[in-house]
Amino acid sequence: MTLRIPHLRWGIAALLFFSTVINYVDRQALSVLAPAITKELGISEVEYSNVLTAFMAAYTIMYVGSGFLVDRWGARLALGVFIVWWSLANMSHALVVGVWSLGVFRFLLGLGESGNFMAAFRVVSEWYPAKERALVHGLIQGGAAIGAIITPPLVTWIYVHHGWRPAFLITGALGFVWLVGWLLLYHPPEKHPHITDAERALVIAETLPTAKAGTVSWRQLARYPQLWGLMGARFISDPVWWFYLFWLPKYLVEQRGFTMAEMGMLAWIPYLSADLGAIFGGWLSGRLIAGGRPVLSARFRVMLPCALIMPVSLAIHQAPSRVMTIGLICVVTFAHMAWKTNQNTLTNDLFPKHLIGATSGLLAFGTGLGGTLFVWMTGHVVQGFGYGAIFVLMGLLHPLSYLLTRGLVRQPIAA
Repeated sequence: MTLRIPHLRWGIAALLFFSTVINYVDRQALSVLAPAITKELGISEVEYSNVLTAFMAAYTIMYVGSGFLVDRWGARLALGVFIVWWSLANMSHALVVGVWSLGVFRFLLGLGESGNFMAAFRVVSEWYPAKERALVHGLIQGGAAIGAIITPPLVTWIYVHHGWRPAFLITGALGFVWLVGWLLLYHPPEKHPHITDAERALVIAETLPTAKAGTVSWRQLARYPQLWGLMGARFISDPVWWFYLFWLPKYLVEQRGFTMAEMGMLAWIPYLSADLGAIFGGWLSGRLIAGGRPVLSARFRVMLPCALIMPVSLAIHQAPSRVMTIGLICVVTFAHMAWKTNQNTLTNDLFPKHLIGATSGLLAFGTGLGGTLFVWMTGHVVQGFGYGAIFVLMGLLHPLSYLLTRGLVRQPIAA
């Protein structure tokens, strides 16, 4: 008799959560260790931004490539390949001897890491009805924040006791542990050997209908304002998270007087706030939909107050105390992740299921370009003018992004 697992889709959601946790632990390990590594290897602010740009360039390029692979291979095989690749790339950081080798290994890491989210988009479209998608996206974004939360204390502890090279080896090994659970548990719902009949009926009946292959091409999608609205809006707002992910530890140590140990103990707090924002944003829009509000209206109703909160960023660099600095950063990261959860869910709300991987890749390629340019620019601005100008700029991005989204995103694209 075949084992039937009730509520299987929530076990799959847990796997997506943990893959994203590992994804962020691996990418953020360098950020936590940056004050020590850049000092030991003599890497300047501009050189550090160039290393980050190498990661972002590969990450952006592979958004389209990984989206294509997800559509071609399916989520099960694709995500397994992606996590093996980026885990090995992260472990290779232990071999770094200078800025060029660091840049090469970050580029290799970026080639694999974007695939996590392309596969997750496909899984969400296959397994979850509209009222649950934002919550699952919230869990995925929450996984990013949890990864960011545990990385500072974990990596700092390893650094203090063993040095920075073992930190990359240990964090890189986590992906291989996760891979075992993924291969055992995940299959598409229509083929899953352990799904109950009731859950199969629910999933297949309520997820977006699948159009025939070839009904909508990428060239046709490019004619829709929804695509450009989401791409432009994410191009503008996504760089805020990249700053807090890559530059926050350096900012706290070099500008606000934190020691490495203090940073490791406290830098997780803004990421916890982001985690709460991701889950709250997904829950709130799902609640509005369950109460009868149209899907797009529910997403926008959550995104607007988040956009209005973001100008708090202008006060961060001038905060008179370290406690207030951390507090203001927490407000910003909470609002950003509540925003981002609903913004990402719009992809599933607007586009046919069979093109989710490719569409997400196209969107992420354009928006990743914005992150790449911002990360590269940050090093030059910080070295030339200081951090104040960066915080002012970040405070204005979300309101502009909201206006662009409302102007171009008005209705779903028919399958």
